[in-house]
Amino acid sequence: MNQIGLYTKKVIEHFRNPHNMGKIKNPDSVGKAGNIICGDVMRLYINVGKDKKGKEIIKDVSFETYGCVAAIAASSVITDLVKGKTLEESLNFNREEIVKKLGGLPPIKIHCSVLAVDALYEAIYDYFEKKKREIPEKLKKVHQRIEKEKKEIEKRYKEWIKLEEKMHEKSE
Repeated sequence: MNQIGLYTKKVIEHFRNPHNMGKIKNPDSVGKAGNIICGDVMRLYINVGKDKKGKEIIKDVSFETYGCVAAIAASSVITDLVKGKTLEESLNFNREEIVKKLGGLPPIKIHCSVLAVDALYEAIYDYFEKKKREIPEKLKKVHQRIEKEKKEIEKRYKEWIKLEEKMHEKSE
C-alpha cells in the first residue's frame, strides 16, 4: 500500500481533486446519509437515463459532503464507480469496492465508505419512490436502518443540522 501518513496516495488524490463534486441542477433524486459517530453528512445526486438496451442507468451523479478526507474521497470514488451503471448494478456496490479503489482506508475510517454506499442507496430509494416503483427488499432494509440513524443524528445534533440545512439552502 503506497501511503502518505494515514492515507494512501489514491485517497489524497481524490480528496484534493474530487470527481463529480457539487450539486446537479434538477436531479432525478437525492440520497442523504450521515454518520452518528463522526457527524459526516453526504448528499448524492443522480440523474437517470436509458442505455442502448433501454435499461435505466445512472447518467449523471454528483455529491456534496461535509466530512473528513476519507469521506470526501469515498464520495468521489462512488460517483466514478456508478456513473453509467444500471440501477440494479449500482445496488450491488459495497464498501469493500470503495476501499479497494482507494487502495485502503485506516480501520477507523471504514465508516466513510459505508456512508458513500448509504447515500447511493438512498438516492436510488428516492428515485424508486418518486417513480412509484416497487422497492427491492434489500433496499427497504437499508433505508429503514438509515432512517433510524438519521433520527439519532437529529436527536444528538439538532443545532448542527439546522446550520447545515441553512448552508445548503444558501447554495441552491
